[in-house]
Amino acid sequence: MATQVDKKANTRFVRFLNGIERIGNKLPDPFILFVSLAVIVIILSWLISLFDVTFKQPGSEKVVAIKSLLTKEGFQFMLTSMLDNFVGFKPLGIVLTMMLGIGLADKVGLLETFIKNTILRAPKAIITYAVVFTGIIGNIAGDASFVIIPPLAAMVFYNLGRHPLAGLAAGFAGVGSGFTANILVTNTDAVMSGISAEVMEKVDAAVTVTPVDNWYFMIASTLVLSFIGAWITEKIVEPRLGAYDGDVKKEFHETTPLEKKGLRNAGITTVIYVGLLLVLIFIPDSPLRNEKGGLIPSPLLAGIVPIVTLFFIAVAVAYGVTVKKIDNSKAIARYMGEAMKDMSGFIVLIFAAAQFIAYFEWSNIGSWLAVSGADFLKSIGVTGIIVVVAFTLLTALLNLVVFSGSALWALEAPVFLKMFYLLGYHPAFIQAAYRIAESSTNTLTPMNPYFVVVLGFMREYDKKAGLGTLISLMLPYNLIFLVVWIILLLLFVFLGIPFGPGIGVHY
Repeated sequence: MATQVDKKANTRFVRFLNGIERIGNKLPDPFILFVSLAVIVIILSWLISLFDVTFKQPGSEKVVAIKSLLTKEGFQFMLTSMLDNFVGFKPLGIVLTMMLGIGLADKVGLLETFIKNTILRAPKAIITYAVVFTGIIGNIAGDASFVIIPPLAAMVFYNLGRHPLAGLAAGFAGVGSGFTANILVTNTDAVMSGISAEVMEKVDAAVTVTPVDNWYFMIASTLVLSFIGAWITEKIVEPRLGAYDGDVKKEFHETTPLEKKGLRNAGITTVIYVGLLLVLIFIPDSPLRNEKGGLIPSPLLAGIVPIVTLFFIAVAVAYGVTVKKIDNSKAIARYMGEAMKDMSGFIVLIFAAAQFIAYFEWSNIGSWLAVSGADFLKSIGVTGIIVVVAFTLLTALLNLVVFSGSALWALEAPVFLKMFYLLGYHPAFIQAAYRIAESSTNTLTPMNPYFVVVLGFMREYDKKAGLGTLISLMLPYNLIFLVVWIILLLLFVFLGIPFGPGIGVHY
């Protein structure tokens, strides 16, 4: 009986996801959709401004108003900022720069050979776990991980005879929904704790937050989410997708002796490259360290994209020369050009997405929604752990309209850190509650600039894939990650497990 109930529940959930996919895919093409959203923001900003809506910027006495885009100032902004919105859109530069290296490695056949000789030979039972885990810890490379891991995960699944979109979803879930977790202390820890410390300096300088204050909790989160992400992929996402019947041609053939030699030379190049990088990191007065000699933050982390790009170029050239696919310098430029041609659809889509996001931010609608939500939760007036859970759920919703984790925390921290401090909660604990919410819904919102990047990767395997396809794939990860993460948070609370060195629930 229990099994039948489980199957019925599973069937209902699958029908729910299928319904989301159908509805989502009836939306216009993503380019037209973002153009439409930009128009909606323009009209909405005008309507809201008619009521003279204002709000106080948290942490200051500055009063901010909703600005209409249908004014002289708004029209000038839209006209003069269009090129800057596009060219200055952060994911555009990151993706195109990364694709110079990754695309070269793909075109010369290095990625195919590497996957054939390493990942595909790993025990199949742990492949899914490895993909999600790699995605989570990959955030140490920052936004570059969104470009590297999902497409490679799709390729791995495809060549194991599994649905490539399941692999892409697993990789995207690890990178996006697990973005704030890691087994290492990363730049995310430094950014979040920096904002928290600045807020607490004005409240109580004796109670502050450091980059390691959520470390224990994030280590546990990485391990738990890797297991949960793999379970979601194998029990929910993959069965729903079924067998892959696309016409994409990415089959791997047996590795030839020349390819094995090329892989060996690429490995030697990797050792040399990493060795030189380590020398640069640890030499006295290293240019890759910050002024205090630390690595968080540092030029190393800030420059991770060109460092990774140069790595891929170096190993791709070593491999390509060996297998005789690169016989002169012109070949390198030609392969890079071919990789850029594959990104043409993405570039067109990014143009529209960049305008929409810029209009949303300039009008202050996103900040107004975040502050209004924070004020509403504050007005609930309840105490105890339930209000922390409510704060987490509210943050998960607000993240749908304010994607930047640091920007949203800068809005919420001045309100909630002070409120929870007065209730006796340690700011590092509240920061942990914020981080799980902000991370969980990262892969659900089109406000995530890499949402459209992953959609582009999807269309390599399914030309008909739309926003509904991606949303329906990611929704199980979003919902289950959030629930499991809240449970893990409560376990730390009730079992008295420190969130970091000497950090508990209360200060």
